[in-house]
Amino acid sequence: MSRHVITISELGDRDLHAILDAARAPLDDSLLAGQGVALVFERPSLRTRAACSSAVHELGGYVTFFGDDEIGLDARESAEDVGRTIDALYSVCAMRIRRHSVFHRIRSATKDRLSLVNLLSDVAHPTQAIADVLTIADHFTNGDPGQLAGLRVAYVGDATNVTRSLAVALTRLGAEVVVGAPEGYQLTAGTDEDPLTVEGAKLRLTTSASDAVRDADVVYTDAWVSMGYEDQTQQRRTDLADFRVDETLLDGASPDAVVLHCLPAHRGDEITDGVMDGPRSLVWQQVTHRRSAMIGALRWIKDGE
Repeated sequence: MSRHVITISELGDRDLHAILDAARAPLDDSLLAGQGVALVFERPSLRTRAACSSAVHELGGYVTFFGDDEIGLDARESAEDVGRTIDALYSVCAMRIRRHSVFHRIRSATKDRLSLVNLLSDVAHPTQAIADVLTIADHFTNGDPGQLAGLRVAYVGDATNVTRSLAVALTRLGAEVVVGAPEGYQLTAGTDEDPLTVEGAKLRLTTSASDAVRDADVVYTDAWVSMGYEDQTQQRRTDLADFRVDETLLDGASPDAVVLHCLPAHRGDEITDGVMDGPRSLVWQQVTHRRSAMIGALRWIKDGE
């Protein structure tokens, strides 16, 4: 059976730590020499595509990119047949898709032979969470994710797939997570990536942005209008207006608090220029660690073969 990185929840504690350790290890191997990684993107992304391409190159492999217009999951052909085709020709398939259920269908169709990496689905974004943990650890614990216990992380705004994976990862590593979101935008139970089910998790939900960031060491936000919700732009701007990460909100956090955003940012909506470009922003370090996260995921997958 192949290894997969589909959600943080599906990874055991030992596996999560192994991925984080592999992401931090020196680049002195050619683990993917002569092997291909298929990138299947139903949704576009600058950072994800760049991070994956550079990570595979660093490990000695090659990538082939397939956009939505080339594959057309369940339109041009079934997700199962796409999976079977890629399984015949590639070592790993990394996917950025609309429907999380596609992962389960491809696993079944390929009898779990094809390793899958979730680069974003409507449920989870595990590689982003790994990159975020690495960024936070670099700043607070000299790079050691195992020492994050006691850190307080506030997520402010629309609680999305990014929030779910981040909260699962951080609470399992011992950090405290507070999610501040208005009614209708808060975390809900029942998905494959569910921080509300993490045993012993220090997780609190609030409808107040100022309450969420109080004494926080890290303040995290994401776009108010994610892909697929463009028709709700004006309503979302109204509903989330009190959750903008600006200098005033940041004043309520710890004096040494840092700011994270997974990008792309809609400056002036969820975050201001002053915060995004300010001295407390670690946004560009997150971008660097998107590659680290993919390297860690690929090393862990291949180590299991």
